[in-house]
Amino acid sequence: MNDVNHPDYWQQIYRNQRARWDLGRPTAVFARLATSGDYPPGRMMVLGAGNGHDARLFARHGFTVTAVDFAPAAVNNMRQLADPAAPVEILEADMFHLPPKLDGRYDYILDYTSFCAIDPSRREEYAAVVARLLKKGGLLIMLAFPIGKRPGGPPFVVQPDAIIDLFNAHGFQLRRREFPPDSASDRKGVEELLILTAD
Repeated sequence: MNDVNHPDYWQQIYRNQRARWDLGRPTAVFARLATSGDYPPGRMMVLGAGNGHDARLFARHGFTVTAVDFAPAAVNNMRQLADPAAPVEILEADMFHLPPKLDGRYDYILDYTSFCAIDPSRREEYAAVVARLLKKGGLLIMLAFPIGKRPGGPPFVVQPDAIIDLFNAHGFQLRRREFPPDSASDRKGVEELLILTAD
C-alpha cells in the first residue's frame, strides 16, 4: 500500500516503528505557545495527531482537545499514552470526512507534520476542512515542515508563502510567522510557525 490517502499506508509505518517525524515528546514550540498566555484555553482539534504528544500537551494546559487520526495504530498509541489528568477526545477518522456536527466548534486547529503528509493535490481540500471546523476568529496554528524544494514524499515539502496564500483564499489572515528559535536541532531553518485567523 503506497497511497498516503489510505490509512493502511500509515498503519504499516506505525507498526514497523518508522514514524520518523515523531519527536517522542511534545513539540517545544507548542509548549512555549501553551504557556505564553497569548492563547487562552479553548476547544482545539489536532489533525493527524499521531501519537498525540501535542494533544496531551495542550490538554495539560487547560485546553479541551480532540485528536484525530485515521491510522488505527496511532489511535491505539494515543489511548495507551493517555493521561487521565489531561483527557483528550480521540477520534479514529479521516480528517477529510469529519461529520458536519463538528463544523464551527473549534477555537484552534493545530497542525505539525499533517499538512506535509497529505497528497499535495488535496491541500485545497485541507484548507476547506480547517475553514469549516474553526469558529469565526479561530486560529490555525501550523508548524510548517519541511520547507524546501525536492520531489517526492511524504513528507511533501511545503512553502510557507504558498500556505499563507492558500488560506488567504479561504478567508484567513496571517497573524504571526516566525522561524522558531526552539525548533528541534535538525529542523532549524526548515520549519516555520504560521498562525492564521479565520475571518
